[in-house]
Amino acid sequence: MSSLDCSVATGHRAARARLSVALLAVSAFVIVTTEFLIVGLLPALARDLGLGIARAGQLVTLFAFTVMLAGPPLTALLAHLDRRRLFVAILLLFAASNALAAVATLPWLLALARVLPALALPVFWGTASETAAQLAPAGQGGRAVARVYLGITAAMLFGIPLGTLAAEAIGWRGSFWLLSALSLLMAGALALWMPGTAVEPRRALGEQARVLRQPWLLGNVLLSVLVFTAMFTAYTYLADVLERLLQVPAAQVGWWLMGFGAVGLLGNALGGRWVDRAPLAATLAFCTVLALGVLASVWLAGQGGGAVIALALWGVAHTALFPLCQVRVMRAAPQAQALAGTLNVSAANAGIGLGALLGGGAIERWGLGSLGMAAAAVALLAIAAGQLLRHAEEP
Repeated sequence: MSSLDCSVATGHRAARARLSVALLAVSAFVIVTTEFLIVGLLPALARDLGLGIARAGQLVTLFAFTVMLAGPPLTALLAHLDRRRLFVAILLLFAASNALAAVATLPWLLALARVLPALALPVFWGTASETAAQLAPAGQGGRAVARVYLGITAAMLFGIPLGTLAAEAIGWRGSFWLLSALSLLMAGALALWMPGTAVEPRRALGEQARVLRQPWLLGNVLLSVLVFTAMFTAYTYLADVLERLLQVPAAQVGWWLMGFGAVGLLGNALGGRWVDRAPLAATLAFCTVLALGVLASVWLAGQGGGAVIALALWGVAHTALFPLCQVRVMRAAPQAQALAGTLNVSAANAGIGLGALLGGGAIERWGLGSLGMAAAAVALLAIAAGQLLRHAEEP
């Protein structure tokens, strides 16, 4: 083969790899929107199904804790499968579960429609992160993972707000139908255009679980729990902060949330740039920015421009920490990256649940103004834990 033919073939592979990462990012957008859209649909959904809002809210908890518990063993069991077929199967499952949610008339059916995608979500994140890193040129794996994580930012920026607005026009069932159609569309796109990737031979679950004995990996997973607890201690109640502390009119809160997601595009870009160099150091740096941003957002409430700048810092740090944590944990177990990536997703969901509980408890005991201190305290704890990891001996 001539050098020109080699160059053309290399360019073709690179273009196909970029397309595959883009398809994974759009799939991530659909998956994250499926996970969090229900938050905006809860009032209408509760009314239609005759549920109290607290009981309807348990659907969010059910999803998060299913992800946390099921992710690692399912990823280990499915790690040997061809990635393209696995992603197509996951998107088809999301299409079916969203369709089931759209037609559900009984609470248990809706609960089933939430459990099914929750089983598949961590498998997607673990294997998609590993696949994106494999497809990327040498030294750019972290950047490729960050591009997949653009799906989270896009869901925060467009998917969740627009899905909630669509529910006003076509009902909450219509929003689930739209997600079902998008899931089906992405399953077809992945089947057509994503190349096959090398996968490891099937290994016994016990053999894969040996990575859990590695202190370096466990330390990084626990750090992710602390980081996500800090993030969601405040973020869970961001709409309330905007409305009650910053005095944003209720009708405009959605637009402010969209702005928070838009600023997150910068955070994703910065996280993707630094994650290949020093993921642990970058994690600690953005934890510091997160603490300062959350504290200043609360302290400067009502002071106009200062509060907006603080919110921007918060948004940048919040979004940057998603890919930073994912790549950091994956690098802690290079021999089992898919399983390590899923462990980080489980850690993230544990942090989401703990953060919501901690933030809610702080609000009940000391008021909404205490939220900044609570989130910053956990962020400082994460920074301290990260400093201990930095001084530990990395394998």
